[in-house]
Amino acid sequence: MSFKTRAFLRQWNVALVLALPAVAGAWQSQPAPPRAVIVVQPPANARFQQTVRENQVRDQLQKNQVEEQLRQGRADAMRRPYAAGTVHAARLDQTDQAQRELYRVRQQDLLDRYQSAVAPPVVHSGKAPASSRSAD
Repeated sequence: MSFKTRAFLRQWNVALVLALPAVAGAWQSQPAPPRAVIVVQPPANARFQQTVRENQVRDQLQKNQVEEQLRQGRADAMRRPYAAGTVHAARLDQTDQAQRELYRVRQQDLLDRYQSAVAPPVVHSGKAPASSRSAD
């Protein structure tokens, strides 16, 4: 090869090496086309059923709240005559605490049942979770 040919090839290699980062940068800077978003409207019947369920849950929550307020009023009325007696007051406090916990659990159960009826089903993988205990 002659000196001119080698010089030309060397220049060509240098030009290629300098051009590659510019081409790669230009290629990466091009924005990706936006993904299509598909919005599926549920049928009118499904929307109606969901609205009915929401109204039923709301009504039941309000009913439970009114019942709890009435129960608290009755508990306060029962507590007044026994305010001086520590044994009776303690028992009434325990009963009141249990009733409040029952109210909270009923409300949470109602919300959980509504959520499970509305939420899409959860798909679990076929694999069983690994045991965290070692076989010693």
